[in-house]
Amino acid sequence: MTMPISPGPQIPATIAAQPDRVADIVARSLSLHGIRHAFGMPGGEVVTLIDALALAGVDFHLARHETAAALMAAGCSVLTGAPGLLVTTVGPGLTNAINGIADAAQEHVPLLVISGVVDRGMRARYTHQVIDHAAILRPLVKASFDIEAGSAGATVARALALALRHPQGPVHLDLAPAMAAQPAIEAPWGPVPETRATLRADDPALAPLLARLAGAARPVILAGWQAAQAGADMAALAEALQAPVLTTYKAKGGLDETHPLALGGAGLSPKADRILLDLLAGADLVLALGYDPIEMRPGWMDPVPADRLIEITAAPADHAMHRAGQRLLACPAQAAAALVAALPVAAARDWWHPARTALDAAFHKPKDWGPHAIIRTLAAHAGPDTVVTVDSGAHRILLSQIWQARRPARLLQSAGFCTMAAALPLAIGAAVARPGHRTIAVMGDGGFEMCAGEMATLRDLNLPVTVVVFQDDSLALIAQKQAQAGLSPRATALGRSDLATVARGFGAHGDSVTDAPALARALDDAAARPGATLITCRFDADDYHDAF
Repeated sequence: MTMPISPGPQIPATIAAQPDRVADIVARSLSLHGIRHAFGMPGGEVVTLIDALALAGVDFHLARHETAAALMAAGCSVLTGAPGLLVTTVGPGLTNAINGIADAAQEHVPLLVISGVVDRGMRARYTHQVIDHAAILRPLVKASFDIEAGSAGATVARALALALRHPQGPVHLDLAPAMAAQPAIEAPWGPVPETRATLRADDPALAPLLARLAGAARPVILAGWQAAQAGADMAALAEALQAPVLTTYKAKGGLDETHPLALGGAGLSPKADRILLDLLAGADLVLALGYDPIEMRPGWMDPVPADRLIEITAAPADHAMHRAGQRLLACPAQAAAALVAALPVAAARDWWHPARTALDAAFHKPKDWGPHAIIRTLAAHAGPDTVVTVDSGAHRILLSQIWQARRPARLLQSAGFCTMAAALPLAIGAAVARPGHRTIAVMGDGGFEMCAGEMATLRDLNLPVTVVVFQDDSLALIAQKQAQAGLSPRATALGRSDLATVARGFGAHGDSVTDAPALARALDDAAARPGATLITCRFDADDYHDAF
């Protein structure tokens, strides 16, 4: 059985007859691949490209920093399914984006990075801003190419195909200004239509897995981002096996976390990991479905012996975090559907229920205010289709354990790279991708102050994003690590900034709250107003004690 693969959106008819510069071929090729949004900061070397993008129906969104722009492109990509597009100028423009490109590499985001570069004829004599872009990016991108007149469309198509190939990741293109303005030689390139084989329940490749799964008395599903889109197929597989499902933080919502078999996220909370690793130790079979341990931590090295681990993955990851006794290279969603069609439904099992009870107890804190209460209030006021982004820090660990994601790609975070200051740009990208839908960015005060300038991007794009800041005047996670190591707290205290006033200075509404009812009112008000809102939630950093 085969399934046709769509060639992607067609280029709008209104832009079919524009001047044929090399930049136009690049832009139209991007449009043919379904890309409708670009993020970045302009420079003299990319002005022709930005003009061509506008003519090709690709909106260029001005950020305040290139790393934030890369994260915006990532957030947009996750929600649209199209590759992200980052445009930077030469030299410092590209180097400013390094953190965002590294995040895309470890998050497996298909990101196309197009940078301006000094014209080839000048490079041997001229030194200002001349650096080797490809050499700098070599550890972070899957490839770097120069765009040339005779192969501009082909190069874009090749770069996008490579970015989308599993494991997905960033690809870099250099485009010199004289080359961008030069008359084109070739036509734009779109994606190649493909047919791809679909697994069937009677496929011989499934036979060894079926035998193992059918004989398991205590199976567990460990799901990663690749499996998050499996949705109903993953739920059906869990129900057929009567297997509890735990996920990486990135894959939260792949199984609706209100489902009776959902155990939530794992990989960063010591409290949760102690419970979940004990659960795996008692399992007789672990099915790693689309699981990539880059989303986890060292404590998850060899969570079970190889003879108890079966892996289904679109592409084997480059790691030594675990060994699998069996591995099937296949689309996790397709494999799940095929397994469900072939497996008998198992009898109900309750051997894992103590783990569920222990998780509920570990993260229950009845205090009226503090991080737990803030997260509970947020959850009560965010609908199942709201996109919530969360920054790195103590609040992220706690929120990722307490938050029940109902759908995939509704809780976005930097799970592999864990960079700070990611939540606001991720939210901007998500809001651009889904106009009219609610988006909430959850940040610590330290992370927010690293990217506060992107509030101006919210204003200029007129995005009704709600930013919720956990303000405890501390880098609380680092302070806890210092305490655990028996060290005095150093370089973790933050002076208190009036963030509500800062937000108002950027044209947003600013609130500061110190109790749950006030937060609830502020969230309801934010949902009703057209522009951006920042809500500062003030509490004591000691409230994180023994929280996760």
